[in-house]
Amino acid sequence: MIIVLDTNVLISALLSPQGVPAKVMNRWEAEEFDVAVSPSLLVELERVLHYPRIRERFQEPQEKINLFLKRLKRVSIHVRPDFRLDVIKDDPDDNRILECALTANASYIISGDDHLLSLERYRGIEILPPVGFLALLELH
Repeated sequence: MIIVLDTNVLISALLSPQGVPAKVMNRWEAEEFDVAVSPSLLVELERVLHYPRIRERFQEPQEKINLFLKRLKRVSIHVRPDFRLDVIKDDPDDNRILECALTANASYIISGDDHLLSLERYRGIEILPPVGFLALLELH
């Protein structure tokens, strides 16, 4: 199974190592599913990681965050969408997540973003919050 993780889920996992997004990441590290990324999603993640308000809140040392990024880049499925979507008008950057998921033939998008979650499903890809995805994993 291939999923796409929204940047907000990745950041939340790093900010709160005991939270639900971190539990999703632990399941990925246990190789229960694959994560797809695209260049635009990696750029966004790196940009957000450098926001001062985010850096201040990290409980993890920078070294652990760097290791996480390295692993994400090394182990993920890398895709390069060759099209642009304009589905989410209120936050056009969210369209990059849809593009990545479609290109990777992902089954799920995991996000805490209301714009994405309100879609519920896009072209056969289910969009779930982290808690919903964990519940789904528990069923299997």
